Amino acid sequence: MTEVENKLADLRRWAEEYARHKGFELNPDEKLVDAILRGLMRNEEKYGVRYCPCRVVTGDPEKDKPKICPCIWMEEDVKTKGRCHCGLFVKGEKDE
Repeated sequence: MTEVENKLADLRRWAEEYARHKGFELNPDEKLVDAILRGLMRNEEKYGVRYCPCRVVTGDPEKDKPKICPCIWMEEDVKTKGRCHCGLFVKGEKDE
């Protein structure tokens, strides 16, 4: 495995564990999940934190803090819309 593949695998494990902990799931669309995880990885490399790739980063750490994945809007979005804004986290089957 390459370094990028290892990082993506680690991010996937983190996201799966977090989703399970919250009673959610990862989106079943593997291509979408891969794209989001790659975005998180790029943002972590660029900014030092995992900013959600679907949010605009201003460069002001205080203003951008709510955009760190999982962002502060994630839980409410999943509960009300069935998925978070970027689509990484979705309602679990038992919630439907």
